[in-house]
Amino acid sequence: MDPIELKRAVGSGLLSFPVTHFHQDLKFDEDAYRKHIEWLAGYGAAALFAAGGTGEFFSLNPQEIPSVVAAAKGSAGKTPIISGAGYGTSLAIDIAKSAEKSGADGLLLLPPYLMFSEQAGLINHVRAVCKSVGIGVIVYNRDNAVLTADSIARLCDECPNLIGFKDGVGDVDKVIEITTKLQDRLVYVGGMPTHEVYAQAYFAAGVTTYSSAVFNFVPALAQRFYQALRTGNQPVVDEILKNFFFPFVALRNRKKGYAVSIIKAGLRVLDRDPGPVRPPLIDLSPEETALLERIVQANDIEKIAAE
Repeated sequence: MDPIELKRAVGSGLLSFPVTHFHQDLKFDEDAYRKHIEWLAGYGAAALFAAGGTGEFFSLNPQEIPSVVAAAKGSAGKTPIISGAGYGTSLAIDIAKSAEKSGADGLLLLPPYLMFSEQAGLINHVRAVCKSVGIGVIVYNRDNAVLTADSIARLCDECPNLIGFKDGVGDVDKVIEITTKLQDRLVYVGGMPTHEVYAQAYFAAGVTTYSSAVFNFVPALAQRFYQALRTGNQPVVDEILKNFFFPFVALRNRKKGYAVSIIKAGLRVLDRDPGPVRPPLIDLSPEETALLERIVQANDIEKIAAE
């Protein structure tokens, strides 16, 4: 997909990043993954991030990523597929090129491995990855890779295929500086864990789309919440926050790594088992999964899907 076309698509609606399905021996379960992508594609996501954070990018072997991307691309219909890329610059370039060859419409550039660095180093890293491919790139501000507004502006001048900025830091004032300075040069994506609880503040900062993890198992509810935000339907926004997202986040916060594990548990609740998470993550306990099931049941998901 042409980078400008991808930019337009990403900004047109709700995004999501599918979990990656594994067999019990932790090998990639391509058949189950394809069925999941086909199911999600029926709920109108503007784009799907294959092998992203919720897709356990960090635990995938770099040689597995092209297989995940190709499976997603082959099962998503017209829905654009954006692949994760990351680690050190050389490896990130290798992943980016292999994802492009596998049919990815774009890349989400996750933070480099481990090290904190100066802005000049981060600029060099992002520039090198952008220059290595012809597809669009979205840079992810998070953890040890936090670009300033000036750095992003410089990258935009040097990299025509840098089409998006995703924020996972939560400093809304910095986001406002970036959106004000870059205007419509980029598409802006919210990327906080369970971003729905932050979405209203980000909308005010000019970030009007985000990647929804819960879309994996309650896509109709995720879309209803997003549409309520976009249309200013505050009663529906408040209702879903109180009845679903706040109890969901309380359960997610029980243990480290549950931002991914709880999404796979949500699919198990729906009898769409995606298999276990890979180490070092751990799965929810049976008691925690039962709590999640009660949260889902309390929100009458079938009724929402029919509306």
